[in-house]
Amino acid sequence: MSTDTEAASAAVEKREITYNDGVVRQFVAASMVWGIVGMLVGLVIALQLADHRLNFGPMLSYGRLRPLHTNAVIFAFVGNMLFAGIYYSAQRLLRVRMASDALSRVHFWGWQGIIVAAAVTLPLGFTQAKEYAELEWPIDLAVAGVWVVFAVNFFWTLYRRNEKHLYVALWFYIATVVTVAMLYIVNNLAVPVGLFKSYALFGGAQDALTQWWYGHNAVAFFLTTPILGIMYYFLPKAAGRPVYSYRLSIVHFWALVFMYIWAGPHHLLFTALPDWAQSLGMVFSLMLWAPSWGGMLNGLLTLRGAWDRVRQDPVLKFFVAALTFYGMATFEGPLLSIKSVNGLAHYTDWIVGHVPEGALGWNGFMAAGLFYWLVPRLYGTKLHSKSAADAHFWVGTVGILLYVVSMWVSGISQGLMWRALNESGGLQYPNFVETLEVLKPMYWARAAGGTLYLSGMVLMVWNLWKTARSGAPVDGRAEVLVTPSEEPKVGWARLLFGPPVVLSAVLLGLFGVAAVVNDTASVTLAAVAVFAGVFGVVALQLSQSGAKVTWHRLIEGRALVFSALTALAVLVGGVLELIPSLVMQETDRTVTRTNPYTPLELEGRDVYLREGCYNCHSQMIRPLRFETLRYGEPSRLEDSVYDHPFQWGSKRTGPDLAREGGRYPNLWHYRHMTDPRSTSPGSNMPPYPWLATQRVDWSRTQGKLEALHAVGVPYTAQELSTATDTGHAQAQAIVRDLANDGATADPDSELVALIAYLQRLGRPQGAPGSPGAPATPTTPAAAGTTPATATH
Repeated sequence: MSTDTEAASAAVEKREITYNDGVVRQFVAASMVWGIVGMLVGLVIALQLADHRLNFGPMLSYGRLRPLHTNAVIFAFVGNMLFAGIYYSAQRLLRVRMASDALSRVHFWGWQGIIVAAAVTLPLGFTQAKEYAELEWPIDLAVAGVWVVFAVNFFWTLYRRNEKHLYVALWFYIATVVTVAMLYIVNNLAVPVGLFKSYALFGGAQDALTQWWYGHNAVAFFLTTPILGIMYYFLPKAAGRPVYSYRLSIVHFWALVFMYIWAGPHHLLFTALPDWAQSLGMVFSLMLWAPSWGGMLNGLLTLRGAWDRVRQDPVLKFFVAALTFYGMATFEGPLLSIKSVNGLAHYTDWIVGHVPEGALGWNGFMAAGLFYWLVPRLYGTKLHSKSAADAHFWVGTVGILLYVVSMWVSGISQGLMWRALNESGGLQYPNFVETLEVLKPMYWARAAGGTLYLSGMVLMVWNLWKTARSGAPVDGRAEVLVTPSEEPKVGWARLLFGPPVVLSAVLLGLFGVAAVVNDTASVTLAAVAVFAGVFGVVALQLSQSGAKVTWHRLIEGRALVFSALTALAVLVGGVLELIPSLVMQETDRTVTRTNPYTPLELEGRDVYLREGCYNCHSQMIRPLRFETLRYGEPSRLEDSVYDHPFQWGSKRTGPDLAREGGRYPNLWHYRHMTDPRSTSPGSNMPPYPWLATQRVDWSRTQGKLEALHAVGVPYTAQELSTATDTGHAQAQAIVRDLANDGATADPDSELVALIAYLQRLGRPQGAPGSPGAPATPTTPAAAGTTPATATH
């Protein structure tokens, strides 16, 4: 007996661990600095929408600053915050120091370098013009490289761990590391033209589906899953209570990572995207209600028995408010994916109001709670001012609510005015600016809310700076007893093909077949799948009720298997959603009647993208009566088949431009770009006088056409070789037309190129007079027969 005891004791190894908290302090500081910068830029653009006179030149115009704001808040503020939370909690959950201090340093400084590069290039106009993916290809390569560094360091640490069991927070971290890499790489595939210019590999509807597969899931796997992991670690720590339900956390995790990846198409309802893709996105968005609220409730119920502390502890205040805003955002998201609601809300400020619930309420307040909990421990001291933290909470809460409510009112008003019809069946507000002028008070209210939220952030930075100054940097230490694993030996096949995996595969197969067969068989198979699911779950519960170690408990001790199953759950939705779109796009290219852009129109389109016009204008007319009355016939897939990237848009501060060509003469566009109020009194569009003096670089035009030819745009060899001459000829024609109306323009100016592009929109075979185009207009919009004006 004593021999056995001595052997067991000898097998136990005691280790002293000093955690790498230096990198955590760096990420916390960077998050706070970039948070102030990103929100300050957000306040500037909010004021620019309220008063156009606050646009100052090209680099400080709304179109270039908005992508800087979104990237700063998402990737700089939240990104640095989630890295701080992951590095701190992962080391303690795994009871081991990060595998490589060098990789941690490369990760930190590489990420800051990417943020600085974004802060420089976006105001200069270097952009891919894809929402949340604006950064050009050299920076994309840097993002991928730094993410690989982070992934290697993370999984290497998992491999070296002293705690074999993976706690729930680590599940969400694994999902984040695996999925973000896949999303970012696929969506940013592009053909470079120069150092800071490229064209997306995908175009038209294919690019739209790929972009919102990425865009929606960037929200899911960058702004949600890692923050949920942080919640699962830091909320119980702050409350001194265990997580409410282990089983609920299992359901929450797997349902979330599987369902989220399918929901992207709900951003494209009523567009030219095929109905099956739209319906798929809507259904999975509605199903997301359950796991999202399951996670919220699991967090809130963790506080059972500790609610009295919420009144006194600012950390718990922020965590509870963050979870509440998470619940609001994940309720409103599925609500907005219902077609009847989406028809009213899409393209309006309601969508803008939805965003801060997640970015400022969920992410921002989780960051505040995390920092108020972390910084005193990282510096071995107490929080400088609890009353200042409480003040931050109330100022920030009022700021978010003012922001959100003002955008709700603005968006619903906007949507109702767009669709209002008079007694004769025409539009009640045919002039778009009429619907804009009534929103100005709400824009000022939003700016006021943003000011309050920013003030709270500044107060937090001051409070935590004073806290750090009162202490000194402290790295956490722990004494770890490493014992041999007592888990049973189980083969990989049994884990990878365990009963839950098999059941999931069967259900997915049944629903997949149901989607492609006739109606009767579809209903039958769906019913079979539902019954199989219900009885399968019951059978699994009964089979494991007496087991000492469940299947899920086994995979929680095997990081590689768990990561593989997580990747599989994500890949299933991604592959099944994207592959049909690849086939769809190739079909569209074989039947389209659309001609590619001429060299001058392409140069004008690049100006349109550079100036960020896509932030305020859509190019997608939905098949809704009030839209066709205002803009013309609904958009078709072939209209944008050669658009790399697509420009369907997500917000209309100005009118839709899908059928803009021929609606107004060249002189109108000339005056509108240099002084928008001269053609559209009341417009909040900034002027673009520099376009009249900046010249097109014709030396790059042929290279641009060759890059587009490489991604499938059918330019002929002659069109490629004569690109410059063709562009000059079309420009001269526009300049002569302007001269006839008394305006003088440089044929090589970017303004002339932009006019050519705008006059092409809605004319699939080209504007009259352009190379290869018919001599007369070919669409109702081009012919000027659209029954309502849509003044910008």
